[in-house]
Amino acid sequence: MEAARGKPLAVVTGASSGIGYELAKIFGEEGYDLLIAAEDGELTQAQEQLKATGATVEAHRVDLAREEGVIELYSHITNAGRPVEALALNAGIGAGGAFATETELADELQLIDLNVRSTVHLCKLVLSDMVERDAGKILFTSSIASTMPGAFQAVYNASKSFVQSFALAIRNELKDTEVTITSLMPGPTETEFFERADMEDTAVGSEEKDDPAEVARQGFDALLAGKEKIVGGSFKNKLQTVAGKVIPDSKKAEMHRQMAEPGSADD
Repeated sequence: MEAARGKPLAVVTGASSGIGYELAKIFGEEGYDLLIAAEDGELTQAQEQLKATGATVEAHRVDLAREEGVIELYSHITNAGRPVEALALNAGIGAGGAFATETELADELQLIDLNVRSTVHLCKLVLSDMVERDAGKILFTSSIASTMPGAFQAVYNASKSFVQSFALAIRNELKDTEVTITSLMPGPTETEFFERADMEDTAVGSEEKDDPAEVARQGFDALLAGKEKIVGGSFKNKLQTVAGKVIPDSKKAEMHRQMAEPGSADD
């Protein structure tokens, strides 16, 4: 990345597809160089496509669900020899099904390792550098799922509740610095999420979803504006988030059940 030191550097995790890819694309189009990461083979294709934005694109295939993967990625970040101006912590997975009888513990522990542990770990490493120079922006991909108990998606929703609380807490801690923290809260978005989470036969998995490019643009604009959070996607998502502040948790859990219970697409 020596050739374009005049450009700011953005690091995007989960950048091989979906919201992460669209975020990386916007960063590139808006004048950033890119360091992108994901664990799947689609990352190579994403890297080539993102070069069309005019950005210098460095790609690293790492499994962030493993502690070693986070350390490896941070090593690549430091080896770039440039400050991280923006970090998009987007990597995450889902797991659908009844917790007691249908899901696999190994899958759920991997989900926690990726959605929660790696987010905290990489944030800790990069944020300390940002605070030291008193500059930088971090975007967390949370979810409107963070606002409700996730019946038939219990561990995923809990992981996003953690991310949301964590992001808002450290934002407050940093209020007297020039480092900003922003939470992006998408609703159901047209990505590979529902296929990978084995949720294609659910009501939420089969319904029309938001455009990941639109969601990414909303997140990017909120990040640059230094906003606390932004509900991404359709107006329906915003209404759902507002309503969630007054609806009892037991009712929200039942509503989520109707969306996420296996076979609910046929109801």
